[in-house]
Amino acid sequence: MTPISRFPVPDVLDLPEDLRTRILAVQEKSGFIPNVFLALAHRPAEARAFFDYHDALMEKDGPLTKAEREMIVVATSAANECQYCVVAHGAILRIRAKNPLIADQVAVNYRKADLTDRQKAMLAFALKVSREAQAVGDADFEALHAHGFDDEAIWDIGAIAAFFALSNRMANLTSMRPNGEFYAMGRQPR
Repeated sequence: MTPISRFPVPDVLDLPEDLRTRILAVQEKSGFIPNVFLALAHRPAEARAFFDYHDALMEKDGPLTKAEREMIVVATSAANECQYCVVAHGAILRIRAKNPLIADQVAVNYRKADLTDRQKAMLAFALKVSREAQAVGDADFEALHAHGFDDEAIWDIGAIAAFFALSNRMANLTSMRPNGEFYAMGRQPR
C-alpha cells in the first residue's frame, strides 16, 4: 500500500485533544478521515492554522456559493497539478453542485465546462491569481464587476485561489494521496 505522505503520519489518538476532536468529528460526518487531516497533523500548530483558514474561506456564507468555491479549488488545483485536491475537492464539488460531471469538466478545461459566463470569468481570475498574481490589475476587477461580482466576492475568489496554491504545494511536497472514497462520491445523480 502506498503511504499517504512521505512524512510521518501521527496516530489520531496521539494528537492534541482539539485536533483529535476535530478529526474524529470529520470522520463521524463523512465515514472516513480525509488524508489531508492525517498528513498535516505531522505539525499540529500548522494544521490548526491551515484548517481554521480553510474553514473561514470555504464554509462561510457570502457572495459565492459553496459549489462555486469548490470550482475555484478544482480549477486551480488542476493547474497546479495537485492530485489530492482535484480528487478530494472534485468529490465535494460534485456533491455541492449536484452534478456528477462538473468536477471532471472543470479540472480538464473550465472554458468548455457546463458553467455560466459569470463562473467562467470567476475561474479565469482565480487561475490568474494562482499562476501570475503579480499581473492582477484594474482590468481584472472591471471584468469581474461586469459579471456582477463585488469587491468582497473578488477577495473571496483571490483568497481561495491563493490558499489552495499553498495547499497544492503542501500536498505535492508531502506526496499526499487521496482517499479511495473520494473517487466515487457524487458520481451518481440523486
